[in-house]
Amino acid sequence: MSKKVRTRFAPSPTGYMHIGNLRTALFEYLIAKHEGGDFILRIEDTDQGRLVEGATDIIYDTLKAVGLQHDEGPDIGGDHGPYVQSQRLPMYKKYAEELVELGGAHYCFCSEEEIERQRKEAESLGISFKYDDPCKHISLEEAKARVAAGEPYVIRQTIKNNQETYFDDEVYGRIEVDSDVLDEQILIKSDGFPTYNFANIIDDHQMEITHVVRGNEYLSSTPKYNLIYQAYGWNIPTYVHVPPVMKDEHHKLSKRNGDASFQDLVAKGYLPQAILNYIALLGWSPESDQEIYTLEELIQVFNIARISKSPAIFDIDKLTWMNGVYLRNMSVEEFHALILPILQKSIHRKVDLMAVARILQPRIDILSQIEESVDFIDELPEYDCQMYIHKKMKTTPEISLKALEAARAALADLEDWSSEETIHELLLSLPKQLEMKNGQVLWPIRTAITGKQFTPGGAIELTYILGKEEVLARIDNGIAKLKAEGNN
Repeated sequence: MSKKVRTRFAPSPTGYMHIGNLRTALFEYLIAKHEGGDFILRIEDTDQGRLVEGATDIIYDTLKAVGLQHDEGPDIGGDHGPYVQSQRLPMYKKYAEELVELGGAHYCFCSEEEIERQRKEAESLGISFKYDDPCKHISLEEAKARVAAGEPYVIRQTIKNNQETYFDDEVYGRIEVDSDVLDEQILIKSDGFPTYNFANIIDDHQMEITHVVRGNEYLSSTPKYNLIYQAYGWNIPTYVHVPPVMKDEHHKLSKRNGDASFQDLVAKGYLPQAILNYIALLGWSPESDQEIYTLEELIQVFNIARISKSPAIFDIDKLTWMNGVYLRNMSVEEFHALILPILQKSIHRKVDLMAVARILQPRIDILSQIEESVDFIDELPEYDCQMYIHKKMKTTPEISLKALEAARAALADLEDWSSEETIHELLLSLPKQLEMKNGQVLWPIRTAITGKQFTPGGAIELTYILGKEEVLARIDNGIAKLKAEGNN
């Protein structure tokens, strides 16, 4: 019987959720759930200097927003806790001391000056720096005596020459690294805290993690981790190294460079589900041409073998398109409920907000477009009479004036304004009466009542929404503007 698949997402609470980190979490979740396994959340907070207040809550909120429910974690517990690294500190030193006994690590008493001397020497020779630690030749007895005497120390990994350091990655295949180029990394710092890399290994073993998903920048250092696993006699996990998410061909997405986080994208009006769907396709491709997936569908079709070796470029236009698809796939009731807070903040005139939602839904791709799209409802903006000239609609100021005067008279006589159909019938009867094309009548009306080149909805829909009194006042304004322009 094969071992139950267990993956872990182990973020550091250092700020907003980076898109690359969220994609890693998603891949880990999909790998686990595709095989009926467990997805674990672990908070790695040993780098105390980089911690940001409230960042742990951001992690919880983000995972909840996109539906990545963890099976074990700090907030819900589990059989392998604690799930916060700082709460596990006492055991790391114990494990490191055990590794020393096993020959996989040693006590190092070297000063920073000695290390710096070697670094400068390497630089002067133009070679990459790899610290040659003289302390690994000290006998264990002597080292223990110096530790007992209170001498400052770190615990370093011991890497013997000519060790077998190849491994098989699920994405990149067999990776071979010469053990002679591997640096003997620090495992326990002088303050007693573990380094990120060492704590990871211990935690992954204790939590029975079967699959480790991480960025491909760790490919070259993975053999160092494996040597530690081997020294303890532990099972080595299955590695899934994924390509980076890039902003372009040459630059990675990066929080430090101000690139969009998950929170930034949500604030700009992207839906969490659309973001998750989009990032699933960054560096992974399904077997079909399908692009829109629910999380359940992704669980069903996800296959590690389909993860690409090549970097994935984050295309905001593609995300915007996908977000638009999500908005249009909603029922109008769902869409109305979603945007109601935005409409209530943006529109203070008493209008039918469901009707506004109905005209917006086919025409916007992100929620941040709404406010600008409906700003004319509260107040008619200033506009130039040149807008009445439209080549495609074949309108001129003269034609527009004629259309507006006819529309004004017809709409003033209309008693029943409760139905869009009634307004539709009335306004579409005018072109025939005036011996004009539909656009020659409807374009001037839309211009007069919105003052905008581009609007959600056409003249008929917007006439219904704005109401009789407001429409007549705006048409009167348009007529006056055109007459004043004609007299100049």
